[in-house]
Amino acid sequence: MSDQIVLHGVGSPNVIKVVLMLEELGLDYRLNFVDVFRGGQFEGDFLAKNPLGKVPVLEDPRLAAPLAESGAILIWLAEREGGRFLPATQPARAEVFQWLMIQMANVGPMLGQYTHFNIVPPDTAPYARARYGAAAEKLYRVLDDRLSNHAWLAGGDYSIADIATQPWAYYLERHGFEAAEYPALVAWRERIQARPAAQRVQPRVDEAFSVASQATRKAATDLDLDRFFHRTETVPAADFSVVREM
Repeated sequence: MSDQIVLHGVGSPNVIKVVLMLEELGLDYRLNFVDVFRGGQFEGDFLAKNPLGKVPVLEDPRLAAPLAESGAILIWLAEREGGRFLPATQPARAEVFQWLMIQMANVGPMLGQYTHFNIVPPDTAPYARARYGAAAEKLYRVLDDRLSNHAWLAGGDYSIADIATQPWAYYLERHGFEAAEYPALVAWRERIQARPAAQRVQPRVDEAFSVASQATRKAATDLDLDRFFHRTETVPAADFSVVREM
């Protein structure tokens, strides 16, 4: 029986964080592209792995079933490998979990929504764009303030809290914020990026996902994209039950 891990996903921050963790741990793994632009995450075989229809999903021979949710995957991998990047004792362990949950409950959802409302037509939802823009600005400021006094988010050592958050930090400029106004955040993300494991991430992601993702997006129909972007006004009611954010 193969001991190779399989990670199902695309080149999104929630997938990249798991790739970074796998590289940090030096584990043998394979990346499997999920055609999210054309609804691959809603096909029966994928829904059997994660009924929410979201990536990433991890298949590990040491697990009895596929594991979804990137935060849960990071915790599993850390504990699988003897507690690497996750303190064994309190209160350091709780601090890591706190910042991991900040990423899972705030950084990912809010920055993801701001990204979404910046790629829809400008007149679609000015209120939503303003709302999530304000949330993004607050989160970037919280992260920068924290990192101005701490080398790592949880205060002690580099941990899964940093691994979870770092891929999202590259949205800063994409969201229209000036990097110079968030010097601690930028220095922290580049400090992680300089690690040998982080240097290996993008080539792996590009090889597994980039070409396939570009090709399938070009081939996606308007209805496919309506499902993907959750544009409910143009998605038939019968299809709405399977429209979910990635």
